Amino acid sequence: MLQIIQDLKKGNTLLEEIPVPLVKKSQVLIRTHRSLVSLGTEKMLVEFGKGNLFSKARQQPDKVKQVLDKIKTEGLLPTLEAVFNKLDEPLPLGYCNAGEVIAVGDNVSEFAVGDRVVSNGHHAEIVCIPKNLVAKIPDNVSYEEATFAVIGSIGLQGIRLANPTIGETFVVVGLGLIGIITAELLIANGCNVIGFDFDQRKVDLANLKGVKAFIASEIDVVKTTESLTNGIGVDGVIITASTSSHDVISQAAQMSRKKGRIVLVGVVGLNIQRADFFKKELTFQVSCSYGPGRYDDQYEQLGIDYPIGYVRWTEKRNFETILNAISKNQLNVRSLITERVPLKDYLHIYNNIGNGSIASILEYDIKVNKQKTVIPVKKFEYRPAKGVIGIIGAGNFTKMTMMPALKGSGAHYKYISSAGGVTAQSVAKKYGFEFSTTDYTEIINDKEVDLVMITTRHNMHANIVIEAIRAGKNVFVEKPLALKIDELEQIVQIYESSSESLTVNVGFNRRFSPFAEKAKKLIGSSLIPLNIVITINAGYIPYDVWVHDMKVGGGRIIGEACHFIDFMTYLTGSKVTEVLMCGLGNNPSDNTDNAIITLKFSNGSQGVINYFSNGNKAYSKERIEIFGQGKTLIIDNFRKMVGFGFKNFSSYRSTLNKGHKKQFMSLVENVKNGLGPLIPFDELINTTKVTFAAIESLKQGKWIKIE
Repeated sequence: MLQIIQDLKKGNTLLEEIPVPLVKKSQVLIRTHRSLVSLGTEKMLVEFGKGNLFSKARQQPDKVKQVLDKIKTEGLLPTLEAVFNKLDEPLPLGYCNAGEVIAVGDNVSEFAVGDRVVSNGHHAEIVCIPKNLVAKIPDNVSYEEATFAVIGSIGLQGIRLANPTIGETFVVVGLGLIGIITAELLIANGCNVIGFDFDQRKVDLANLKGVKAFIASEIDVVKTTESLTNGIGVDGVIITASTSSHDVISQAAQMSRKKGRIVLVGVVGLNIQRADFFKKELTFQVSCSYGPGRYDDQYEQLGIDYPIGYVRWTEKRNFETILNAISKNQLNVRSLITERVPLKDYLHIYNNIGNGSIASILEYDIKVNKQKTVIPVKKFEYRPAKGVIGIIGAGNFTKMTMMPALKGSGAHYKYISSAGGVTAQSVAKKYGFEFSTTDYTEIINDKEVDLVMITTRHNMHANIVIEAIRAGKNVFVEKPLALKIDELEQIVQIYESSSESLTVNVGFNRRFSPFAEKAKKLIGSSLIPLNIVITINAGYIPYDVWVHDMKVGGGRIIGEACHFIDFMTYLTGSKVTEVLMCGLGNNPSDNTDNAIITLKFSNGSQGVINYFSNGNKAYSKERIEIFGQGKTLIIDNFRKMVGFGFKNFSSYRSTLNKGHKKQFMSLVENVKNGLGPLIPFDELINTTKVTFAAIESLKQGKWIKIE
């Protein structure tokens, strides 16, 4: 299928062929008939992509600060590599889509194949969208009209926050697409509407719809509103403009009456003067996209609706409201359409995106059937030697860490898959894969593939590992191996009963760092117990991010602290026998990212992992202290190591090296030459069990033995 994406690095807007997404649980697969180009948002993204590196940095000062912090802790070269890899990510454009349902996932009962629907899908021939971001189109509303539902909901949510009543007077600042729809909806609510913009064409159109609209540069906007309200001021101001100027917010305050309401839907400078708001006791609120539910994974991804008695207007119900307004002729969107362009001629829009158009519609050829889940990218001739890989997952770890580390490994790249297809296609083209796909079972079932590499979200790891073992594949899975004990037991059972000489490998890369190997050599025999303290300055991750969800990410102890349990196992040369974990605060839980984990090992060694998310980013992210035989080693962030008490060693320095390169080089070599797993299977199982036991220890408040 075809999809429009933005290349942020080179600035090109491209029409790419990518694999068709597979329908997933709580989602709907839609064949697009029409989509609406959001000229404001998409113009900003296109212009950002076309800018040079300095221009991009100037537009994102918060990101520049993050880059500078990263340079301090990880060094210049790794940081620059991460920045350029990030810019290589393709950005799908569009979020106003109308089409026909062609498949529904499990847990979807409100839609059926053949339904006409709108969604916030991209500009793509087929999209897969969560059910709470999809709404049915009334019979008397065309696909073309329906494309306005999503962008109309953005204006509607601003109106709901402003809470207008009949007879009130509102100002709409910015009469672009969202602004004009907002003004027309306010009129439908019985309000008087004043509008300001700099574009004569938009002002004329607004006047035709009953708005008292003016060219902002030709008048004094504050005095104009005063004269139109008999000196009282307006009841509310809804700002739909996009500008860095701070004047807009000041003018909005000046034109408001006492206790007026100001709602920001667009993007403006927010250097707010207290005096402007103090005397009139004004209220100011920023509107969030389509409405309640936006950016809430429980609502959007899992399909859990808010009860209507408590949240009357969700984003989906806002979609339905706009569609109903169009159906009843309360909102006339046809008059907003400036042009209609076939998808193949998309550059007619994007090469002229700042030409004053109000609404551009993309038309799709629905007779073309391109439901391919696998897209050929590059022809490949395979040598008899093994090392043919298929990668399941094309997220940040794959793009920024794994693929650069695999360079020069001798692996043959056959498949890469991602759920949506865009990222897989991008990585496939960049690194020379033969196929990109949205169906990972193509990888599992291909007899030529002898190494399956899994980098999906954590809750998918165990099932795919099991499928791969059953298919006779060697497996590499980026940690964790499993999230639950029954998953782990099933992996063990299937692996041990397999007649194939397969390997299961987990991405515990720290032990492959040159710092780890040097430390291991300096420490010597595993018969002598060690004391090891590892402090992880993990950094704060908001609690609504998927890694904290115990069913999806497993929490940061199972999902991330496992690295350091394995690292201690490597350094001590023995497995963990007992674990005790304490969390910050006094409330027992099954989840924390501020914990002290104490470990006992079979050879008498002791380990403490301080896993903290409440530290300062300027401090080292990972610090390892090793004590034994009257000697001490300190590894600081895998960039430098100092030793105390050693005859021929005092210090070692290098660029940041956490062992990824050595790990993947060794992995491919082992698979091609039948050299066995990177890490003994029993150690992988022990480490995974320890993470489960740590959570149990947190809940029970006692030591837990590892069986």
